[in-house]
Amino acid sequence: GLYRTNPKLSMVMMVALFSLAGIPPVAGFFGKFFLYAAAASKGYYILVFIGVVNATISLYYYLLVVRAMFLRKNPNAIPYFKSNIYMKLGLLMASAGILVAGLYGPFYDYIFTISNSF
Repeated sequence: GLYRTNPKLSMVMMVALFSLAGIPPVAGFFGKFFLYAAAASKGYYILVFIGVVNATISLYYYLLVVRAMFLRKNPNAIPYFKSNIYMKLGLLMASAGILVAGLYGPFYDYIFTISNSF
């Protein structure tokens, strides 16, 4: 029930969890995609399969946390977190970085050209 008392903090946590899970269009999706593409191009198909299975299992656990934050009602309400401007700025920058890195295409084109040079 974190969303009922701290909606902004729970949204930041949700974006971070979606990035860890590899849900598009956040940065974690493209990180996993490039990793699996590089491994598949070298012929490591078993490792790609193991990675995809592990990512699917982890998605279940990340979504359990999101469900607990947004859908579950807690009889003992979580208190409101009072944060200073530096904490708010840090969380905003981290969330913006996750979203911009996932949505900004030329950034990934540059990474892809660098990764092909190895």
